Amino acid sequence: MSLYPIPSDSPSPSLARALWLAPAGSGAPAGAQLPAWWQWSEVMSAVPLVGAALAEQFVPQMLNYESVDGVSFKKGCYPGQEVVARSQFRGTLKRRAYLVQATQALSVGDAVLDAEGQEVGSVVQAATHPDTGVHNAIIAIQTSAAEQPLTANTIALTALPLPYSLRNDI
Repeated sequence: MSLYPIPSDSPSPSLARALWLAPAGSGAPAGAQLPAWWQWSEVMSAVPLVGAALAEQFVPQMLNYESVDGVSFKKGCYPGQEVVARSQFRGTLKRRAYLVQATQALSVGDAVLDAEGQEVGSVVQAATHPDTGVHNAIIAIQTSAAEQPLTANTIALTALPLPYSLRNDI
């Protein structure tokens, strides 16, 4: 069994994380809630991992990937390049990823509503802090709704600061 620390230059170096490797079927280290901690630290890094439930619903800029060097517009070709480039170079990006806290658990794909009840985005990734029970999520919403009160399944959302700076050149 080995624990490997995450490098300090990861998107959120202030959140200590480790990767636990062991033979299949062996138990986790005593007292460790590794899967829950890993999921929560992934959410708090504000670098969403998109699963099958949300596949093909976002371009990289909607998830802030360009701000964490998750995509480069200066390299070769890639699938979906035409759509991504159109958003990048025409300045038509109207959605961004934000980090939020909630009073109850959220689920991936939950609709995010603005103060008037209009759908403005969705929950991309969510997790609960293993010790405190605090619920956090990454949401992708219209930038015009970012300063409004937001809800998901009637649950109030409170905006948290991102652990990285957004690039202004998109």
